[in-house]
Amino acid sequence: MLHLFNVKSPHSHPQLSPIPSNSPYKQLSGRLLTRNEIPLDENELQQLIQHEYVYKLPSITSNRCGRCGADESHLFGHFPHCVCGCSCCYCRNCVMMGRVTECESLYIFSSCTAFKKHEAPCNWEGNLTIGQQNAAERIISSIKRKEELLVWAVCGAGKTEMLFPGITYALRQGLRICIATPRTDVVRELLPRLQSAFADVDIQGLYGDSEEKLGSAQLLIATTHQLYRYTHAFDVVIIDEIDAFPFHNDKSLKWAASRAAKKASAQIYLTATPRKEEKKRIRKKQLSAVFIPSRFHGHPLPVPKLKLTPTLRSRLSKGALPSSILSHISNQRKGKRQLLLFASTIQSAENIASLLSLHYSVKSVHAEDPERADKINSFRNLEIDILVTTTILERGVTFPSVDVFVIDAGHQVFDEAALVQISGRAGRSPDDPDGRVIFFHIGKTEAMLEAQAAIEKMNLKAKKQ
Repeated sequence: MLHLFNVKSPHSHPQLSPIPSNSPYKQLSGRLLTRNEIPLDENELQQLIQHEYVYKLPSITSNRCGRCGADESHLFGHFPHCVCGCSCCYCRNCVMMGRVTECESLYIFSSCTAFKKHEAPCNWEGNLTIGQQNAAERIISSIKRKEELLVWAVCGAGKTEMLFPGITYALRQGLRICIATPRTDVVRELLPRLQSAFADVDIQGLYGDSEEKLGSAQLLIATTHQLYRYTHAFDVVIIDEIDAFPFHNDKSLKWAASRAAKKASAQIYLTATPRKEEKKRIRKKQLSAVFIPSRFHGHPLPVPKLKLTPTLRSRLSKGALPSSILSHISNQRKGKRQLLLFASTIQSAENIASLLSLHYSVKSVHAEDPERADKINSFRNLEIDILVTTTILERGVTFPSVDVFVIDAGHQVFDEAALVQISGRAGRSPDDPDGRVIFFHIGKTEAMLEAQAAIEKMNLKAKKQ
């Protein structure tokens, strides 16, 4: 189980018979679903239960949700118009995945006996740096030994490419792999890269509004919320950005990640900004780790500059920006780079985009924006000059040539990890490794200073290495 997460072990269930690899029900391997999510008629389902390929369990028992593991009373409510005609208890914690009520059952499908063994699954022709190769070898070792490993790599170190040798090894063994990440945008970013590198492998991307719904692939890329629907399904579980919201402070997501892994499995955790708990476990030698302090192109991380802007919040409250920030934006637009501008709230992002659109090609994006994927692609395709965003784009996305400005960097939404990640959006391309990062603020905060110090420390370690 995932000891890093320090969560209560998931409910056990009777030993099920493995689904044969040639079975038409292989597509449901390792799934945990409600009845209306199962694409089978009642006769087929009952036959699977009789052959012990499927286990039926209550959705909610003893004030605990069988799907997400929630066990706190405030996370439950009563649905007065339940299909059974009663006012049934339901779980609020995972209701975004579809309501589960106490009158319903959940169905656990056993894992498949084996997936396809690929002789040469990877067609990526790039080369790894020495640091990347070291991490890749450690990842392979963890998969062989079915162990945990934390990969601590700076923003822009090339974490995705480090995974390729480990994924290749796992696919050659016929193992099933899940790469899970807290952010939908990261799934969208990773999916085409993995499909390009492993062109002949069955790969799917699974998130809230994805076209793919089944999630039956041998190599699955999913948001961590999608793990609520899996149990003992994967031989290798890779959690990308383990420090990111909402994963790092949501015990139910960690519980789900633990349950999604087979009892004998490898767990790989990726992060550029580990939290205090992970650092503590590393120091105590309770968690194996590999550290990569340098970017793949060898250039240092851009160190953010802190710009005091006393009138910032008063101007923002009036739907405006201080003249000094407008001047910085004007000067920035004289260069060749695009501008990625972070705002503290959705309202602020929309107001700033509206203000700047009078003079520049600008769009704003946030988590609830239904057009965010199209807007991000437009920015990537150089169709717009400035993208104003909330912290939704603080990590996991790559743009080849951008400067990064943070408006009101002292706002509580910008903690140290967020500011380090935001800074890491700049200078990612070997053709333009020197992007600028500016934190505009009304007073220095501990988070700003710690982020600046952390980046400088990484650069020093990379130089020594």
